[in-house]
Amino acid sequence: MASTDEQFAQAANHWDLETLYTDLASVKGKRLTPVEKLHLRGLLCGYSPGEIAERLGKNAKGVETDLCATVYRYVKSLLDKCNEKIENWRKIAEWLEDAGYKSQSNAQVPVNSLLPGNSVVNITNINIEKDQIVFLINLRIPTSKVSDISIKDLKLDDNTTN
Repeated sequence: MASTDEQFAQAANHWDLETLYTDLASVKGKRLTPVEKLHLRGLLCGYSPGEIAERLGKNAKGVETDLCATVYRYVKSLLDKCNEKIENWRKIAEWLEDAGYKSQSNAQVPVNSLLPGNSVVNITNINIEKDQIVFLINLRIPTSKVSDISIKDLKLDDNTTN
């Protein structure tokens, strides 16, 4: 059987688990247990409490009871929904997504596939200004030979030429 951390690991592809674990731990007053994390990941992967129990070889009623006493309570407290009733286990993932814990698209495109060969990207400075991270970037993209391009073709205004 896979280790506890490997089970329902695909939740990490779509959710900011570390932030979620930290925020839920602050509500709980101590770190989440490995079982609490496991059950939460199962829910975030779209498994019902019964399906989680089946995959883990546990009793379905026990997993449901465990979720009600732990994860559901922590999530309700974290999201200030203590007075709301959880009529369906899917509510947990919906609430957490609405609260911003679901990661944006993880689609990653390698930069080298976007730029022509011999392109150079240098990050020259990184600053934090107010509520923004500012990157100053120097990008050099090779073009055709200089003899094939005239300055007139570049249509630069007077402020950008030397």
